[in-house]
Amino acid sequence: MANIKFRLVSNTITPSLQRIQKQLNNVPREAYEVFKAATPALSGNARKRTRLQGNKIVADYPYATELDAGESNKAPEGMSKPTTDYITQRINNIMRKN
Repeated sequence: MANIKFRLVSNTITPSLQRIQKQLNNVPREAYEVFKAATPALSGNARKRTRLQGNKIVADYPYATELDAGESNKAPEGMSKPTTDYITQRINNIMRKN
């Protein structure tokens, strides 16, 4: 008869995954802030009518497409490109640190 001994090993993966998940959960809110800050402000209407709905940024005004296409001198890259760049960089940083 063989004797088998088991030794309890601490789980170091779960805490890391929990930290990663917590940081990833914050990315939509952070991205919304980047998008809103990149939105050009003349009257303030565009920024006021931009909101976060779940994990989706909603630009609820008729000229959102034009602004995002860079048709404003105040936001030549639009809002989506800087936001997408931020998201990519943020996720890369989260994954490298954990």
